[in-house]
Amino acid sequence: MALISAAKASDFSEPWRDGDRALVVDAYEYNSIDWAQLATDKRVVGFINKASDGLPPPYFCYGDETTVKLCKTLWKRYAVTRELFQTRKVVAKALGLKWGAYHLARPGNPVEQANNFIDFAEPAPGDLLALDLEGNDPSQWMSLEDAEEFVRQVHRRLGRFPILYSNGKTAQFIADNRYQYRLLSRLPLWYARYKPDIDVHFPMGNWQGYALWQFSAQANCGRLRCPYRVAGTPNDIDVNVAPMDAAALRQQWPFGGLIDVPPDYLASIPVPVSREAGLAGKVTITYADVATPPTVEEMVTVLGARWQTFRAAFRIPVVKTVPRRARFGIAEYVAWKRTAYRSEALLEAAFSQAADPVSTASTELVRER
Repeated sequence: MALISAAKASDFSEPWRDGDRALVVDAYEYNSIDWAQLATDKRVVGFINKASDGLPPPYFCYGDETTVKLCKTLWKRYAVTRELFQTRKVVAKALGLKWGAYHLARPGNPVEQANNFIDFAEPAPGDLLALDLEGNDPSQWMSLEDAEEFVRQVHRRLGRFPILYSNGKTAQFIADNRYQYRLLSRLPLWYARYKPDIDVHFPMGNWQGYALWQFSAQANCGRLRCPYRVAGTPNDIDVNVAPMDAAALRQQWPFGGLIDVPPDYLASIPVPVSREAGLAGKVTITYADVATPPTVEEMVTVLGARWQTFRAAFRIPVVKTVPRRARFGIAEYVAWKRTAYRSEALLEAAFSQAADPVSTASTELVRER
């Protein structure tokens, strides 16, 4: 189980300025890489490359001329992209970098997408795997329900879980609905947000911190200004920071487990600091655990049991009454009991067989006085 500890205040405010924090580069096929230059940045510990994109192209092309040409073009692009991916993997590992792969989630069969990802990436046991959820619109991207099935299929085949890449809005939605998305909300988070400070935006819930924070990309890195420039890479390269140093990141890589959520605590709140401490400068924020609310299943079970008790308190007990007969003595009572309160016909038959003609017992009052 991967345990992502609660983040400190410094993890949420420009942590890349700390020279001890490890960095990770992630790229897709159109990013140019000068590997010799990149290797000079000793803070770069890992390299994550885009692998598959949605479903694989069809193996057989048929239809009109335009359709066949498009099909062949897609297949050629797929083959070239996969060859580039494998080449980068060899070079990165030769330079001592940790390797990872991510799958861009699209609408479509999530199980087949997971199979496509694994077959494309051919991951070694130490390679990081990531599911890239770009948004929460199921018409453009994989739905969250399908994403959970994708993760299950990866675990079925490899026995470990991918990490979750998500932007702030989608991650917040998953965190707010973590009781519905119990698998996605427990994957280590690869958080994408291009702001210097994220303390008030981070999606607290099961996540108390991030595994990686993508802080620099084409959105906020240009020729004149960039949060961080990695040697040998273009301005549009994605750069990520880890909340740990290089040695710790190498030890936790490839984050193959789930976040270990204690059974009694799933959320936390920041402990208030004094005004004097706040004015004195940045302080380390600590978090206090908050008891988790009950699940829907637990509420249904408890309420059901209490309703049964409540209803039973108003139920009038059933009393078995002795049938009224003109002649009902001990023999008739025994016969009545032996019939286990059955139908009138069985009762009459039992009386006729078991009645004692010499019995003097009677339920009739003797009024001759």
